[in-house]
Amino acid sequence: MAAAARPLVTVQALENDMATDGASLPLPDVMKASIRPDIVTFVHGQISNNARQPYAVSRRAGHQTSAESWGTGRAVSRIPRVPGGGTHRAGQGAFGNMCRGGRMFAPTKIWRRWHRAVNVTQKRHAVVSAIAASAVPSLVLARGHRIEEVPELPLVVSDSVEALEKTNAAIKILKQIGAYSDAEKAKDSLGIRPGKGKMRNRRYISRKGPLIVYGTEGAKLVKAFRNITGVEVAHVSRLNLLKLAPGGHLGRFIIWTKCAFEKLDEIYGTFDKPSEKKHGYVLPRAKMVNADLSRIINSDEVQSVVKPIKKEIKRAPLKKNPLKNLNVMLKLNPYAKAARRMSLLAEAQRVKAKQEKLDKKRKPITKEEASAIQAASKTWYKTMISDSDYTEFENFSKWLGASQVATGKKSPPPFVGLHHCRRLARRRRKIIDHQLAPSVGTFEQEVMARTRRARNATAPPAPVGDVDTESNVATNHPQQEFASAAQLTTLQAQVADLTALLQDRNATVLTTARSGL
Repeated sequence: MAAAARPLVTVQALENDMATDGASLPLPDVMKASIRPDIVTFVHGQISNNARQPYAVSRRAGHQTSAESWGTGRAVSRIPRVPGGGTHRAGQGAFGNMCRGGRMFAPTKIWRRWHRAVNVTQKRHAVVSAIAASAVPSLVLARGHRIEEVPELPLVVSDSVEALEKTNAAIKILKQIGAYSDAEKAKDSLGIRPGKGKMRNRRYISRKGPLIVYGTEGAKLVKAFRNITGVEVAHVSRLNLLKLAPGGHLGRFIIWTKCAFEKLDEIYGTFDKPSEKKHGYVLPRAKMVNADLSRIINSDEVQSVVKPIKKEIKRAPLKKNPLKNLNVMLKLNPYAKAARRMSLLAEAQRVKAKQEKLDKKRKPITKEEASAIQAASKTWYKTMISDSDYTEFENFSKWLGASQVATGKKSPPPFVGLHHCRRLARRRRKIIDHQLAPSVGTFEQEVMARTRRARNATAPPAPVGDVDTESNVATNHPQQEFASAAQLTTLQAQVADLTALLQDRNATVLTTARSGL
């Protein structure tokens, strides 16, 4: 924040002053220091704590009763309760912070850390910032002071004001320099403080008026100005931040005497040399002498050495994924387009073939086709249930049941469930798939096996051909197996009988299946 930067300040001459009293003084460097409202606010809050008086509640507050808990099982809370009877107080909760008449939570103690230690240099920086802000008219007006009739800021008057003894004369001087309107504003704002502070010696409150800063020890103007509401007096070597920036707000209206104004460089130092009164203190220098940054950048001195504006904008290349962007993929792999087309065509052909297959399956059938399917189903069913005629043969014992083969005769089929019928149907389908020819061949093999066993019982076997160990059936021609043509004729007659039996099997098997189910 910029401070005042005028080279000279006019000393305002009063009535009955000599001609030499009115002169010009150079502006002290303290008026040019940087204004730091953050430091002022922090330091003001810290040093304000140093005037606090310790307070605490009584150590025995809330515990001045012999209350005890009733324990559990009484349908009430376990808070200690006042003993006795005959009064409303008996049985009421006590001690707890939630109870009426109980102690507070975390009772305050007097050993709290009331005061704060503030860094000395930081306090001096805050005072310097407050003095510099008092020389800026906009900040003084923003704080609420009436300075419309004041000739200039900072306002410096002659040293003759330090000889004033009467309040009437002090008011006359304030009117002469145009500062009395600010004092009247403070007087009119006098009121009674709201709250309990009016019981604690803080009954009245008012706005702040001008601050009179003098430089001579024992000056009489202290008694002249002390009875004016809102007007305060301070010595230049004992300036307090609480008076320079009340409430931590910068911009107090200050009236300087000539001798006090001249001592500012000696007390606070300059930018070239440290303070003579405050050991080792140097005024805070702003990082920028001129806060108008745009003016500095656009100046001829800066623009003559800076590089020209770069109008070319170099942007980072946009990286594209070749797996998602076909154009980028073609740059990397020109064959990708042909491969993509082939894959799409193949996919289309697969979809078309699948759809044709589904349409063919879902195509509605005609009545003739339905009748043919029904007739074929009935034929297959009749063929399946007619296989029970072959219970006399060994090769069918595995799927017709062991009980029929053991007894040697056809027993009535037992009652079976639907799942057993389905298992029998699957078992029989293996034989039915061979249709009639395999069945007849099986019968022939069975007949030849019986004949061979009968012959072996009376005569030694002839070493002719190889024998199948699984079915015990000769692999050579049957005529080489038998001893005479009479036996062959007998076997042919048996085969003819079996063939006739196959033609009549449907009716018998159907009756047997119905009786079994």
